[in-house]
Amino acid sequence: MIRLDGSVQLDRAVVGNKGYGLDAMRRHGLPVPPAFALTTAACRAWQQDRDTVMAGIWPHVGEALKWLEAETGRTFARGPHPLLVSVRSGAAQSMPGMMDTILDLGIDDDVHAALAAECGAAFAADTHRRFREMYAEIVLDGSGDVPSDPWDQLRGAIEAVFESWNTARARAYRRHHDLDDAAGTAVVVQAMVFGNLNDRSGSGVLFSRNPMTGAPEPFGEWLARSQGEDVVAGTHDCEPIAALGETLPDVHRQLLHSARTLEGLGTDVQDIEFTVQDGKLWILQTRNAKRSAAAAVRFALSLRSEGVIDDREVIRRVEPGHIETLLKPALQPETRFAATLLAKGLPACPGVASGVVITDPDEVVEAADERDVVLARATTSPDDIHGMLAAAAIVTELGGATSHAAVVSREIGRPAVVGVGEGAIESFAGQVVTVDGNTGEVRAGELHLSAWNISDSPELIELENIVDAVHPSEPGIPLVDKLAAARAALDAENQGDAR
Repeated sequence: MIRLDGSVQLDRAVVGNKGYGLDAMRRHGLPVPPAFALTTAACRAWQQDRDTVMAGIWPHVGEALKWLEAETGRTFARGPHPLLVSVRSGAAQSMPGMMDTILDLGIDDDVHAALAAECGAAFAADTHRRFREMYAEIVLDGSGDVPSDPWDQLRGAIEAVFESWNTARARAYRRHHDLDDAAGTAVVVQAMVFGNLNDRSGSGVLFSRNPMTGAPEPFGEWLARSQGEDVVAGTHDCEPIAALGETLPDVHRQLLHSARTLEGLGTDVQDIEFTVQDGKLWILQTRNAKRSAAAAVRFALSLRSEGVIDDREVIRRVEPGHIETLLKPALQPETRFAATLLAKGLPACPGVASGVVITDPDEVVEAADERDVVLARATTSPDDIHGMLAAAAIVTELGGATSHAAVVSREIGRPAVVGVGEGAIESFAGQVVTVDGNTGEVRAGELHLSAWNISDSPELIELENIVDAVHPSEPGIPLVDKLAAARAALDAENQGDAR
């Protein structure tokens, strides 16, 4: 059990990416709710002998809860000022949405009454409902009764998060990214803060720069009177982050300042989850942002020009696959406007792809062996990852630019359009369409695309000059191959230094 109090430098492989980020933020004075972590080693041991491991760690969980109580001035499982906690997964390498999270844990009837007396009956009822629904879905898999004892709730949630390391979606994600199945996940137990408390509360996601285009301006979404799951699940219509500046300008300024601080600490563009409780900002997570191919190139070049990273790090951060994506044929305006517009939403990941629209992810996987397929759903969830990986493009009816579909599509490089409107997909399910992730459009038919050259892009010209300077090669070699060779040379150099 490790307190994430910022007192010492922690090992990301031990406390996971989430725990590492929380600890670093607290060490640098950012507003972070206190938390502790069960280690990845505990997860690996639990996979082998569940009962023995839980019996061994449980007293330490109790001691860590006492520390959370002291840090917050609240008490777990009792009033008059109850402490509720979240229980979150946290692998060493971020796997966004692939494992489980349980929020608002620690409520029984007495705690409910204490919350109602302290914060209002409506808040207590909403929070208790959220907890019951999430616990029943994630921990109980929809069957059985939610434990009335908060300590039993906590134990069940910890084991459920350990277990989520082995879900089909988590395994599929690790296969796609060539991650170690044996690494295990940490579990972060953190004091809850409440974006659903009142009109001066809410939650949101902020990227320190635009993860779709690579533009330098911060980008994000905000939803008043909400908890974070409402934003990332894509089930609610969120407002742009500028709306926070209109209603709570001091919080907005503090958030942007924190984003700049975190980007400096991480030397990379950050994806930040935050909650505002009654006008006070709390940062719940920071991690390197998932990004489109275009943004990957622009981020690397911008950070180089700002003196944050050097030429070698540019090469490490831009992958050959990014260049391949950027050099794929594009949809020309005359072709685009000649085709029927079927739906319009938010562009979530740049690129253009065509295929037959299928709404079931299992059917997408089956059909993808024979033809290009577009996965179209009301929203996506982590359980859809196999269909998202098999699809040529992704469309959702609900959700915004920080929803699950948007974040994952950018990471895996699938053109995506989100938020085309409830019920819209029914009108073109089964048809062949073209999804334009650059404009946020879905148009009828398989549209012709035209390729372009590196000479059309100042960014790719600059990147090629950097690659040539670091790792000279023979004339005429394509940039993709040059970059791959330069990255391999740097990897070999690093391995030699390690020896």
